[in-house]
Amino acid sequence: MAKKIFVVIPAYNESSNIEIVIKETKKYVKDVVVVDDGSSDNTAFISENAGADVLRHIVNMGKGAALKTGCDYAIMRGAEILIAIDADGQHEPKEISNFIKNINGSEVILGYRQLNDEMPFILKLGNRFISFTVKILYGLRLRDTQCGYRAFTSNAYKKIRWKVSDYSMESEMIANMGKYHVKYKEIPIKTIYSDKYKGTTVLDGIKIVFNMVLWKLRIKNSGD
Repeated sequence: MAKKIFVVIPAYNESSNIEIVIKETKKYVKDVVVVDDGSSDNTAFISENAGADVLRHIVNMGKGAALKTGCDYAIMRGAEILIAIDADGQHEPKEISNFIKNINGSEVILGYRQLNDEMPFILKLGNRFISFTVKILYGLRLRDTQCGYRAFTSNAYKKIRWKVSDYSMESEMIANMGKYHVKYKEIPIKTIYSDKYKGTTVLDGIKIVFNMVLWKLRIKNSGD
């Protein structure tokens, strides 16, 4: 019997990109949830017309909060597999089938961006440093800790569910993977860099590393 799969798309002011992302995504998965994170444009209206279930935050709360809202909703709707994809068109929906294929036998599938000249240097540097931090603190060898293209089972979501509301959620998810020894796999993805300044900044990276140290200390103090 086919598993019930939901794609969750956190979106903030993505009226120029969200329609094509939803329509391409629905070629592979029937249930698509868009969380409009307090947008001031027509993101919600366009998403509804494109056939997505739309949830709305009255104010902008951050990517982590938006993705968690969408995942919680999907779980209530009976989701067995959840796939997170960005709303800005950087992720190619056609790769969803690869995530679905690889989730068998794993709890979490992490997409990793292949290093090339299109990836901004600051992203390469920051990603390598955060990956090194993850290896030291949690013993996980990951190629790309910050890629938002991910899939996980409903049971895994209960373990990796994050508390932070911002871009740190990707790292908290990984910290929880290490804490609960979640079985994972990485698969390569193609990423389109339409705006090299969009996404995790240097300050975000510093905050992520700081938070990862705090999460590790809390794990030790809890006796895990």
